[in-house]
Amino acid sequence: MTRVEFVKIKRPEKAKYLCDFAEDFFIQGQRVVVMVCDDNQGVTLDRFMWTWKKGAFIPHVYDNGAVECLDEPVIIEAEERNPNGAKVLVMGKPCSAEFIRQFDLAIDFVEVYDPQLLVAARKRFAHFREIGFEVAMR
Repeated sequence: MTRVEFVKIKRPEKAKYLCDFAEDFFIQGQRVVVMVCDDNQGVTLDRFMWTWKKGAFIPHVYDNGAVECLDEPVIIEAEERNPNGAKVLVMGKPCSAEFIRQFDLAIDFVEVYDPQLLVAARKRFAHFREIGFEVAMR
């Protein structure tokens, strides 16, 4: 059964959280897909992962279709694909339940600094629980 863990974010710094989780799961030996909204965010996050924390290294690739990424431990995706067979999904954007079911663990975010995003996260939490995912707050 897929587990979806919701993480509260108090400030608009989601990119840092995406990198933190990607690094944590990579260190644990997990393959990870990090979802972004579009190509612009994908390129931006790809660059940010090289510089976000001094001394950190996350082997990753942005899947723009131009590179082979089956063997990469961390893949940044703008489309709902899982080319590296990851079991961990870090959602920089909301994803469909069908896509999330491919993973053992999905990380979603509750952006408490924005009332509209907060309401949307609450709806996702309730929906995921209703359709049978194991949901929790982290």
